[in-house]
Amino acid sequence: MTDTAIDDREAESSYKVSRSISATRTDTQLIDVPQSVNVVSVKQIEDQAANSIGDAIRYVPGVFSAQGEGNRETLVIRGNSTTGDFFVDGMRDDIQTYRDLYNIEKLEIFKGPNAMIFGRGGVGGVVNRVTKVADWNLHRAFRLEGGSFEHKRAQFDLGTPITDFATVRLTGVYQDSDSYRDGVNYNRWGFNPTGSFKIGPDTTISLGYEHFEDERVADRGVPARFGASATNIVGPLRTPRGQFFGDPTQSPTGTNTDAGSLFIEHKFSDTVSIRNRTRYADYDKYYSNVFPGAVNAAETSVSISAYRATTQRKNFINQTDFNAIFNTGSIEHTLLVGAEYGHQKSDNIREEGRFAGNASSVTVPISASNVRLPISWTMISSSTNSNGVAEVAAGYVQDQIAISPMFDIVVGVRYEHFKTTLHDRRSLAFRTSGSTISPEYYDVTDNLWSPRAGLIFKPAENASIYASYSRTYQPRGGDQLTGLSLSNASLAPEKFQNYEIGAKWDILPTFNLAAAIYQLDRDNVLALSDPNDAASPTVPIGRQRTKGIELSAAGSITKQLSMVGAYTYSDGTFLDNVSGTVQAGNILPNMPKHSASLWTRFDPIEQLGAALGVIYQGKRYASTDNFVAMPGYTRLDGAVYFDIAPELSLQVNVENILGKRYYLYAHSNNNITPGSPTAVKVGLSAKF
Repeated sequence: MTDTAIDDREAESSYKVSRSISATRTDTQLIDVPQSVNVVSVKQIEDQAANSIGDAIRYVPGVFSAQGEGNRETLVIRGNSTTGDFFVDGMRDDIQTYRDLYNIEKLEIFKGPNAMIFGRGGVGGVVNRVTKVADWNLHRAFRLEGGSFEHKRAQFDLGTPITDFATVRLTGVYQDSDSYRDGVNYNRWGFNPTGSFKIGPDTTISLGYEHFEDERVADRGVPARFGASATNIVGPLRTPRGQFFGDPTQSPTGTNTDAGSLFIEHKFSDTVSIRNRTRYADYDKYYSNVFPGAVNAAETSVSISAYRATTQRKNFINQTDFNAIFNTGSIEHTLLVGAEYGHQKSDNIREEGRFAGNASSVTVPISASNVRLPISWTMISSSTNSNGVAEVAAGYVQDQIAISPMFDIVVGVRYEHFKTTLHDRRSLAFRTSGSTISPEYYDVTDNLWSPRAGLIFKPAENASIYASYSRTYQPRGGDQLTGLSLSNASLAPEKFQNYEIGAKWDILPTFNLAAAIYQLDRDNVLALSDPNDAASPTVPIGRQRTKGIELSAAGSITKQLSMVGAYTYSDGTFLDNVSGTVQAGNILPNMPKHSASLWTRFDPIEQLGAALGVIYQGKRYASTDNFVAMPGYTRLDGAVYFDIAPELSLQVNVENILGKRYYLYAHSNNNITPGSPTAVKVGLSAKF
């Protein structure tokens, strides 16, 4: 049975999802998984009209968004920023881009280091999209959306059995939208056909292919007010919400993705099975951005800089899992033995923008918006021109041990032989200018042991209390594989260790409560020498620690009342001095100390429903130096649902009902994104 065949009906009808294969690579109830796990069901995604991962995680504790320079999804999970810890059906999907939710059954978020299951990285957690596949059920679903800022979107889900042994399914999406930000627009489209085949009574094969394109304007927001320092913490420069600093016409970004998948499962018996999954993905990513820097002392002008980059990546990943359930005396074991091979090849080019007189920046009046600037693009010493290969061969073993009806133990370990090679080709670009830069080759091999252990106490069948430990590593190539340099190639990988205790309670069959307390330690950390310059060299800083509490609720309390809620307390700090501006005790950026959210849907009658959502985030710092703070905010959202007919429903979603002025997130002190004013989406859905 594929991942999506489990609980797909629950995910379509409820905010609560009870089981997962991805958490342990075995079919396991979430209440028996010794870590914090949140699952956003397709029902919640549709009710909230969420079209991106950033939208969907708003009601998940411990997970926040960062700006990602306006060209990629960037999450901050338990204080750790990531652009690469994204997976699809348990397979690595790590290009820097934006992902759509048109073809998924559920979005799984696993908190804490997850190397035992997902491999290196996953430092604060991972996000896994479980996709819709052909499953011998009839699917006939269409959705149209329109709304504020010229929002237009259409998506469909069509599936049908052909015979008892073959079935097909096709999902697709098209979106064309403007933005409340001047000159910014979003365009995306994709389709995902799948087919499943039964080769005898015990073997199933599923094939899939996805083509997806996302194009938009890279928007890096607004700068901070002048005077930010350790003794004078300031906030974002107050401007009209739509004002674009830079040139949107020269800030395009886009990703073209082609991915194929093959899944084979054979059941030797009811208790013994083997699965093999293969994914090949070809990514083509580009972006340019003309963006703001520092504001002058009189707050009358702002500096503007520019750069552009391309990445071409080809991922081949193959996983094999052998599962067996057996007893040793009165003790039941669920054994997992698996292996993974991955080959990832990346080509990267980055060029710097140059203005009149070959200047690296230009000053424009603060009042200027959508400034048209003549720019030339050139390769300089701090730019990137490289190709690299990351290759992994891994094996893992895990045992879920049911000692008694009240006690379970989960123990496992993964070994990874991870090799990264990088060829710095910048010398080719400088050869004609007489540069002395020489080509550099880096060949680094890491042998990584990543254990995980958990003890689960079940005072009742529907409740569990657990304690767990897990460890992972981030090799020096980083989550994008190409971060090797002369300053870090010989250094040990970053190490992450998570200590966690928690509780889960299915207070009703349809409603779950969960709580977790954790400490996540990060060692061998590198940071940018200049936190406001992504091209600056890295320096070792030693240690970082995040401690926190996460509370969540999800599901239906009655037939008429459903809700999802979250509260997070986060205390993430540097334990060592980094530089004169980043000191021990500095707080990790884009992470509020307190945050909470609550979404409640009430259906007084079968044909009519309404929902109200409240999101609160406390003060957050824009970068590691803590010089610029984004003020806390509370935002109110809502929705109304009306069934026009049994097969046809109308939905109206309103974001930021009260028009609250706030700031979503940041990338640095001078790249801060204002939140949207009141925005409306109207959706029409048909299911047959």
